[in-house]
Amino acid sequence: MLSEIEQVLPSEIEKRSFEIITEELKEMGKILCPETELIVKRCIHTSADFEYADSLVFTEGVVEKAKDAIRRGVPIITDTQMGKAGINKKRLAEHGSEVLCFMSDEDVAEMAKKNGTTRAVASMDKAAALGREAIFAVGNAPTALVRLYELIKEGKINPELIIAVPVGFVNVVQSKELILSLEDTPSIVARGRKGGSNIAACICNALLYQM
Repeated sequence: MLSEIEQVLPSEIEKRSFEIITEELKEMGKILCPETELIVKRCIHTSADFEYADSLVFTEGVVEKAKDAIRRGVPIITDTQMGKAGINKKRLAEHGSEVLCFMSDEDVAEMAKKNGTTRAVASMDKAAALGREAIFAVGNAPTALVRLYELIKEGKINPELIIAVPVGFVNVVQSKELILSLEDTPSIVARGRKGGSNIAACICNALLYQM
């Protein structure tokens, strides 16, 4: 059985993986948009799930808008420490940007308890209170997306980009559709139940690697 395992150098693994992804997408008859191709392929590479070729939805011009925001030093706010950890902070720092996550902050925990909400909701409220431009990368909490939707509708926040890819079964699909209903908000959304903090980080990195 060991003799059947292909010997690939560590430095060649990613390159070979993308070659396999490209080959299999071609066999499946999937034609990707050049603007978003790298993001889709990186999501497939991260998850080994080819459904992302169909489920990822991009608003018009979102990739260039996102890269422009990063170049201006707009921070990325995540809903998990895992998502924050997965983003290439060295690349981000080259553009004067950073990653923020408020989920573990004491004031967020206190605010959530006081208001009877989730920490994800309280962390979005804290982000809005900063009064800064921001990119939101949500890979875990649909309640974060619902709160973002409410804050946008209330005119309290105007995100440069929302990456809406929480994973799960309760309110996940509905929260993503809420984000897609925002006509003037740039977004990258993984429709359906699939996603995760690793996918949120992967999309951020895909944007950075194009820069």
